[in-house]
Amino acid sequence: MMELFRLDNKTAIITGGGSGIGQAIATTFGAQGADVHIIELNEEGGKATAASITEAGGKATVHACNVANQAEVIKVIDGIAQATGRIDILVNCAGIAHVGNLENTTEQDIDRIYAVNIKGTYNCMYATINKMKAQGGGVILNVASIAASVGIPDRFAYSMSKGAVLTMTLSVAKDYLGANIRCNCISPARVHTPFVDGFIAKNYPGREQEMFDKLSKTQPIGRMAKPVEIGNLALYLCSDEAGFITGTDYPIDGGFIRLNN
Repeated sequence: MMELFRLDNKTAIITGGGSGIGQAIATTFGAQGADVHIIELNEEGGKATAASITEAGGKATVHACNVANQAEVIKVIDGIAQATGRIDILVNCAGIAHVGNLENTTEQDIDRIYAVNIKGTYNCMYATINKMKAQGGGVILNVASIAASVGIPDRFAYSMSKGAVLTMTLSVAKDYLGANIRCNCISPARVHTPFVDGFIAKNYPGREQEMFDKLSKTQPIGRMAKPVEIGNLALYLCSDEAGFITGTDYPIDGGFIRLNN
């Protein structure tokens, strides 16, 4: 029987691959045969991910880059294309968070979130799309959030940015149907990443386990997602087996959107 979901001979770019969800996606793709290129502001984190991929027998390269800087992004992605000959997959995972409602979200907060979550996603798609057109197709996967679809308390700026990621996904999917470029997004609920642990430690010292359990139970399924579970969904959507899927947002949310009532 044919082994499913292989990415052999495919070049995959993953932004934010130095930690959390991006790291899980990068290692999953590497295990399935992709030539993984990690774009990461935190170069050390990216190197750690790449090392784990190569130690397992895969192939990975790290590129230090600020996705909010278009000139940097174009230079890096042009270099990857020149070195590999093609770009088959782009996963836009780099992102930052913000906690706050409208009243306590400053102009600086909005600009910071916009620069990474919205402009960063745009920059990477912009630098890649013509290469995918020229080679006859490709796959783009953006990481949105359930915050793009439902109201989340104290996530004004973050929700704004992920709503933009969702609608950019739909627009690109529509515009490039004829170019054989698929574009989808995934919308995780709360995922147990180092960011969550850091947030709890900073804001609830001495109550870490209590708050972890409380946050876990906000998901109807009773726990947070594991990063590898997000990686597995990303693998499917970027594989040839998902060739009939485009212009779709996939919640991976433990029932949050439909069952949290």
